[in-house]
Amino acid sequence: MAEKKGTVPFAGTKEQEEALMKVIDELKGEKGALMPILQKAQEIYGYLPIEVQKMISDQTGIPMEKIYGVATFYSQFTMSPKGRYRISVCLGTACYVKGSGDIYNALMEKLGIVGGECTPDGKFSLDACRCVGACGLAPVMMINEEVYGRLTVDDLDGILAKYE
Repeated sequence: MAEKKGTVPFAGTKEQEEALMKVIDELKGEKGALMPILQKAQEIYGYLPIEVQKMISDQTGIPMEKIYGVATFYSQFTMSPKGRYRISVCLGTACYVKGSGDIYNALMEKLGIVGGECTPDGKFSLDACRCVGACGLAPVMMINEEVYGRLTVDDLDGILAKYE
């Protein structure tokens, strides 16, 4: 089976696994423990790959289907790793009207990934968001906490080069 483009192999460390086991041991007996366990697991790993969900299931006895269901239902959780540089393009109305859809499409092409994915080297991940509160600078994207406004497709190479 060919690996999906934009996927990064799971590379959890022994330290991460020990931290997760400690969290599970502290919380597993409590009612409603799954949400805080998933939140802590995502803090530890940065996302919730199937390998982490399996560890949680094995240690708590909670069925994988329930863990997967919770992890996919809540938008705070992600199954995909995020890049060192998290690119988020605003597709809210003001930005979209001013061309953020073109920015988003150009980034997918330049990075070779689709929204929600991470480049194989783990450097960039790409997501769309709704309104970052900078409508006067439309169209807008963020890379980590840095806001870039009044963008054109021609600006992208120069911006990405700053992160190479």
